[in-house]
Amino acid sequence: MSTVEPLILSVETATLSGSVALSRGEHVLAAFAGDSGVSHSNTLLNDIDKLLNEAQVDLSAIDLFAVATGPGSFTGLRIGIATIKGLAATLERPCAGIPTLQAIALAAGESPRSVALLPAGRGEVFAQLFSITKDGFVTALDEATHISPQRLIEMYGSLENVLWCGDGALTHKTLIEREAHGRIAPPIPVLATHVASLALAQFREEQLVQPDALQAIYVRPSDAELKFY
Repeated sequence: MSTVEPLILSVETATLSGSVALSRGEHVLAAFAGDSGVSHSNTLLNDIDKLLNEAQVDLSAIDLFAVATGPGSFTGLRIGIATIKGLAATLERPCAGIPTLQAIALAAGESPRSVALLPAGRGEVFAQLFSITKDGFVTALDEATHISPQRLIEMYGSLENVLWCGDGALTHKTLIEREAHGRIAPPIPVLATHVASLALAQFREEQLVQPDALQAIYVRPSDAELKFY
């Protein structure tokens, strides 16, 4: 494996605003969040173009494409993954698919117990428990799940020294502060930078995949599938 740090283009479209980042190894060259009021389908390619222009980097120079694979917005995930697949396949570059909740836990920082949360619609959340070391090593302590806020408290509320993180934690801040232990992490401005960090770890561990191997992690069926069944 090359000792040169890769130039990484990372995309996160699992959340409403989404974000993009360009990194050389651990160093972020440019990054910004999107507009939560506009569909990723209307902005993502323009955001990538803006990012590359800001860093004065040509798309052909990208060594590794990374994308948050879910859970999160169904439409957003499909747009982000399809875009990264297309770019990586055209340029014949490898990819890294990064679970969204893992990136959220990493972004919140070191903690023996971090509950990463994302809104899942209808007042429910996607949730998963992690431990994060000082050097940024992320370990999943259970599986990602789709649950109600009350079930969330039943599962994790009795744990001590919990770091609650992600948009779902901010949405249910009052409930968590009233019925659970621990503290709530501040908002994450640009999640794509942490997607890039996890992609770099995959690069170093030689765990990258080809574009056609990228798959979304939905955790629950889509609304259309629920109606069908």
